[in-house]
Amino acid sequence: MENVIIVRYGELALKSTGVRNWYEKTLVNNISAMLEHRDVPYSRIAREWGRVFIESDDVRAAKAAADVFGVVSTSFAQVTDASIESAGELCARLADGLISEGQSFAIRARRTGNHSFSSRDVGMKCGDAVWTMLESKGITPSVDLTAPDKEIFVEMRQTKAYVFTETIEGVGGLPLGTQGKMISLVSGGIDSPVATWLMMKRGVEVISVYCNNSPYNDDRAHKRTTDCMKVLQDWCPGHPLKFYEVPHGRSLGVFIDKCSKNKTCLLCKRTMYRIAERIMKKEGASGIITGSSLGQVASQTTSNMYAELYGLCIPLYHPLIGLDKNEIIDIAKKIGTYDVSIRQTGGCQAVPLHPEVKAAYDSMLAEEAKIDMDDLVDVSVEKASVSYFET
Repeated sequence: MENVIIVRYGELALKSTGVRNWYEKTLVNNISAMLEHRDVPYSRIAREWGRVFIESDDVRAAKAAADVFGVVSTSFAQVTDASIESAGELCARLADGLISEGQSFAIRARRTGNHSFSSRDVGMKCGDAVWTMLESKGITPSVDLTAPDKEIFVEMRQTKAYVFTETIEGVGGLPLGTQGKMISLVSGGIDSPVATWLMMKRGVEVISVYCNNSPYNDDRAHKRTTDCMKVLQDWCPGHPLKFYEVPHGRSLGVFIDKCSKNKTCLLCKRTMYRIAERIMKKEGASGIITGSSLGQVASQTTSNMYAELYGLCIPLYHPLIGLDKNEIIDIAKKIGTYDVSIRQTGGCQAVPLHPEVKAAYDSMLAEEAKIDMDDLVDVSVEKASVSYFET
């Protein structure tokens, strides 16, 4: 019996023919990279209208494919020819041992292509085959189409029928690499890895930028950040994550010495935006991703977020802006970064005792007039180091 993994996608089907073809090819390449990354054997990946099929006898392939951005769901299925009789025989075979006395069942059938029968015909005939098999085993059959104990799914296509009993929910989104590149300002905290992952889910290839606050933090902060990036790399095999580490301690020291103490965090963020913009232009990227969530910390009030950006012309993306902390934590747990992000570090020692929470939108211009901001950014970018995380 031939086995395949049925891979279903969502938004890709809404694209024009040329774009859809490109997206599907990208999706297939990403699935192949994920299977190889997880050492899951397969012989071929084929595309049909509305579906991708992985030829593999390894049930792990269904979970691996479900973790690829752009995949809505997967199923490990057995294959037979596109006839009601063959589909019914296969349903009966799968039902043997699956359905016990006292349990109800339902056949969920769908049909694509030109056939002399309808989806309803498929469901009825396959249901009859299962019913007959159960009676032959001494089991009293029971059908419940609303809330059955067991379900058997039949997907009838033009030349083949696919029968399966389980559907694994996929991560969704768009294939990674279809939406260009962006810079992500990352740290080892809970928020920025989640923000990065969400934009990867939307198809964005991410270049991470980490502003190292040493000597105002310790090596644990650096290790936590790189470990989070390693977790994210597992979500995108075939797309090595580029990592810029930018020295940021000198800038913080200048802010503390020469500017209003309560404005340190705002100046820090504006400097990071400028650094990220420089790298964005160098990399040919088209935006900057942050982990900002409205009102979560002092620097993320509406007033402060306005002041942070005032006078700058930078394309910022805040995927977490409307999420509360518990929602962000739930995603962090789902993607595997949470346990890394909650490791204790010494915290940033540059944070003032009483940080500004309602900055006037133009107040930062007066603060920046006290320092040579261009020099701080120039030196930071020049001294940045570049590395890659690879699977």
